[in-house]
Amino acid sequence: MFTGIVEETGAIVARERTADGLRLRIGADAVATDLEHGQSISVSGACLTVEDYADGEWFEVFLASETVERTYLGDLETGDAVNLERAMPADGRFDGHVVQGHVDAVATVTNVESVEEDWFFEFDLPEGYERYVVEKGSITLDGISLTVAEFDPDAGRVTVAIIPTTYELTTLSEKAPGDPVHLEVDVLAKYVERLLEARFD
Repeated sequence: MFTGIVEETGAIVARERTADGLRLRIGADAVATDLEHGQSISVSGACLTVEDYADGEWFEVFLASETVERTYLGDLETGDAVNLERAMPADGRFDGHVVQGHVDAVATVTNVESVEEDWFFEFDLPEGYERYVVEKGSITLDGISLTVAEFDPDAGRVTVAIIPTTYELTTLSEKAPGDPVHLEVDVLAKYVERLLEARFD
């Protein structure tokens, strides 16, 4: 499990297509330190498993075909930045919200606006996912735990406010209208929906 609090940004340093998917080597400092084979890392919101690593330098992950199809990670090139977070330890501080690292879909940046020291990002959600969103609720975009500032359910459009620290420490500073972001809606909303469906079936 993750919390959506990005530890650092890394960069794609190598990529290899295979018959079964895609292998990425990601350069990182803190996140690549004291790793173990099989450890889980959120890469821009997608939970991936460490297959190889060089301590304090890089780690490698493999993306199966389903992951490549569901995310935009397969479109990344060498040098592109990604948000990184290691799985939360059992005795860790819970600063964000429950994030599984299971990308639901890819949303699109529609507007970026600077207001004094903060930033406002607007996103279009894929059809059907607006039912999991509420104003002031939690949403995960590219692995970042964010609070919904404004929500237009008819348009399927979400706006989040970004403080300077988040803007500087994540890949949001590189995003522009038209760019993709990984969307993970609040898993609690999905559980509530399933329980209600079971109750009224």
